[in-house]
Amino acid sequence: MKLKTYSYKKVISTNKTAINKIKSGINKGIIVSDQQTNGRGSHGKKWISYKGNLFTTFFFNINKKKNVNEMLKFNCNIVKMTLRKFIKKKINIKYPNDLIINNEKICGILQEILRIKNMKYMIVGIGINIDQSPNFQNYKTTHVNQHLKNKISKKKVFNILKNIYEKKLKNL
Repeated sequence: MKLKTYSYKKVISTNKTAINKIKSGINKGIIVSDQQTNGRGSHGKKWISYKGNLFTTFFFNINKKKNVNEMLKFNCNIVKMTLRKFIKKKINIKYPNDLIINNEKICGILQEILRIKNMKYMIVGIGINIDQSPNFQNYKTTHVNQHLKNKISKKKVFNILKNIYEKKLKNL
């Protein structure tokens, strides 16, 4: 399934922008932004959006029978497959929505469901630390380039993520 990419310099949050696209009649696509002014994490937490990191949201309609937990595993595994293209260290999924390397968070996923009329939409916000990682007292973080000899760009990570999503959504 091909997904059109909508690119922005700055948004409030990529998930919020995706929701607005759905409400305007666009039923699938990808939001990507250089910056989020009010990024969200799970349980109402704020997502820290450092420049150089990847902030993106995939959105698409899904079968009403799809289970939310099944979709969360699907989405986490796609991001994990993407990161495995670059990082050879073990990547774990910390339930429900974080990707971890050496007990350090490298990625967070915010999955939301939106129902409009008779349609059900999956909104998958993905924040991947590419160049920088925020400092938190209660847990450690890392970034992709910290684990590589040759730095990669967020554009390269995004393109691989997009390709994997488009292939996997065909089988969904």
